[in-house]
Amino acid sequence: MVTFDDFLKLDIRVGEIVQVEVFKKAKKPAYKLWIDFGDELGIKKSSAQITECYRIEELIGKQVLGVVNFPPRQIADFMSEVLILGIYAEQGVVLIQPEQPVRNGDRLG
Repeated sequence: MVTFDDFLKLDIRVGEIVQVEVFKKAKKPAYKLWIDFGDELGIKKSSAQITECYRIEELIGKQVLGVVNFPPRQIADFMSEVLILGIYAEQGVVLIQPEQPVRNGDRLG
């Protein structure tokens, strides 16, 4: 069990995907994502295993939620700086998104 204070340690923010590439060196099919988290945080990189549910062209401009205060993680030749949130569903990983457009960098709270 975690406490509410533990949950509050996570910095979860909204960002807009601005660039996507196939991550050829990943062990499992994945994309490299560049996500704009607004003026305070800027553009951050993430690796995401979301190829079963999303094509590159439909990801550009999509707002997603990401944990921005985990330490960066080296994945093959790519440094993933944020953890994008998704649901492990029968069809693959489905991204978690705000119901309506919000400002990039807005916090989950």
